[in-house]
Amino acid sequence: MARSSSPSRFLLANQILDFARNARFEAGHHLREQQLGDMLGVSRTPIRAALVLLAEKGIVEARHNQGFVLLKPFDALHHIEIEVPTTVDQGLYEQIVKDRLAGTIPPSLTQSEVADRYGVDRTVTLRTLSRLAEDGIIARNKGHGWTFLPTLDSSVALRSSYDFRLAIEPASFLLKTFTVNSAALERSHLQHVYLLNHSDIASVSKAQLFNTDAAFHEMFVEFSGNVFFLQSVQQQNRLRRLLEFGGYFASRRVRAWCQEHLSIIQAVRSNDLAGAADLMRHHLSRAYETAPAIDSSIRSAG
Repeated sequence: MARSSSPSRFLLANQILDFARNARFEAGHHLREQQLGDMLGVSRTPIRAALVLLAEKGIVEARHNQGFVLLKPFDALHHIEIEVPTTVDQGLYEQIVKDRLAGTIPPSLTQSEVADRYGVDRTVTLRTLSRLAEDGIIARNKGHGWTFLPTLDSSVALRSSYDFRLAIEPASFLLKTFTVNSAALERSHLQHVYLLNHSDIASVSKAQLFNTDAAFHEMFVEFSGNVFFLQSVQQQNRLRRLLEFGGYFASRRVRAWCQEHLSIIQAVRSNDLAGAADLMRHHLSRAYETAPAIDSSIRSAG
């Protein structure tokens, strides 16, 4: 399994795009390396690398004696996201889950068996197994090795995941600590309008579709102000990425969930939080009813 390049400049590029969107920069705006570095808490060197990446994507331009200049206005950036390459850890995580769902690895295995099977070193293996344990997919044996938990049983996992989300996500709107980030809400609205009006939704990458969907759900639990809600939904999204990813090929359902998401956004804009909670409950129930079978989704995503 080959090691991917460092994702830091890709993550920074997305953070720079967020900054440009939130600040409502127009085309021609000078992106100052020092300002960006101070804002993001890094030196100018990684900022420059991220700006070079954005230049390669045609989003900014490097000009002699001027630095980097934004080529697109802020309202043209809402549907743009730089895809972060999969790290060796993430690749191993996903492959282990896919292999377990396919029944090609046993219910219990040791760290050495994982390292030998996938050709990775001890450090990567241990980090990945620890993350799988944190996400409730495996558990360390009392003696030696690790055992998969029932999380990946197709009939159990999907129903349990949606039952959990139905309990958490609608409730987040009703917490006294719920506070709307208007810029984040507007950005999500524009991303969904872009997808809903796209002339060829099938041409949009599965990654962009999934990320838009996952970010929408995480946004509202983040608004709730409850860190435990947020961590729980983030964990569910990591599991969904593996179990439901293939379903993002279904263009009819994509347009349906985009419209459902926009209805929830409008309810929050109108300060109808009880209505938003009801809409979220209906949306999650509908999503479960139309979710693809886990086995077929894994094959599609493979």
